[in-house]
Amino acid sequence: MSFPQHRPRRLRTTPALRRLTAEHRLSPAELVLPAFIREGLTSPHPISSMPGVVQHTTDSLKRAAAEAVGLGVGGIMLFGVPAHRDATGSAGLDPDGVLNRAIADVRAEVGDGLVIMSDVCLDEFTDHGHCGVLAADGTVDNDATLAIYAEMAVAQADAGAHVLGPSGMMDGQVAVIRQALEEAGHQETAVLAYAAKYASAFYGPFREAVDSQLKGDRRTYQMDAANRREALLEVELDLEEGADMVMVKPAMSYLDILADVAALSPVPVGAYQISGEYAMIEAAAANGWIDRRRAIEESVLGIKRAGANIILTYWATELAGWLKEQHS
Repeated sequence: MSFPQHRPRRLRTTPALRRLTAEHRLSPAELVLPAFIREGLTSPHPISSMPGVVQHTTDSLKRAAAEAVGLGVGGIMLFGVPAHRDATGSAGLDPDGVLNRAIADVRAEVGDGLVIMSDVCLDEFTDHGHCGVLAADGTVDNDATLAIYAEMAVAQADAGAHVLGPSGMMDGQVAVIRQALEEAGHQETAVLAYAAKYASAFYGPFREAVDSQLKGDRRTYQMDAANRREALLEVELDLEEGADMVMVKPAMSYLDILADVAALSPVPVGAYQISGEYAMIEAAAANGWIDRRRAIEESVLGIKRAGANIILTYWATELAGWLKEQHS
């Protein structure tokens, strides 16, 4: 049977019918707000390449977290920008360092009302901008970096993080972090593995956000954009090592990877709508080339449709407000 018996347009005729027959829906509880805090600021500092996003002070970060709770946002992912850096990223281990203080401050502000996630990586804290410590030949030393990640993870768990996000793409990082957490008595602290994180041109605005000192690139440890099957290997390894959740980053150019991972994974799957994705939509909207709200909603829904249970997006709070309006 075909036309006129079958007219798919029948189910698109009214907003109510479209809502009723929608295959995927967004919820604020699925959204995670990435947030930056910079040491030494007296007021929030705008990030020029990410209009609407700021480097926070302690007070503005606590307000942002409280606002997210009020709108039903699922979580917040914290990144710290220290005043001083060194070759080993020691500020990331300091219990009184900018990121660990921020974790404690946000936990004190919102308690368990928001899943507090934190970035386990050295790139913000090293004077060379790489995600690990460097060997004598200038390459990133995988195993020496793991020892620091273990300390960093315990420090963040001590500060009150519910979920740790190792993002450095070091081999074995999940296993080392899981073991360190167990030995430190943090059995309930979860690990969100950045299992398939690609070397991408779309990270540019993030580098401004964290005042990155990087020279060169991260292609020796982040994944090659040409590779698809390799992502499944990375996910399988992280699951074997004890990952509680896995993530694909970036989202936009890697929706096929996200769909593959979602089909494979027995644990929740996240995707990070990164800074370049945000910046492109904001720039096009500012020029009047696209409808900003519709583009934001469509882009995030596309990530959900590809299989993400958890979506990190800089629009998390704003989008949650729109979703709340739609259901009020």
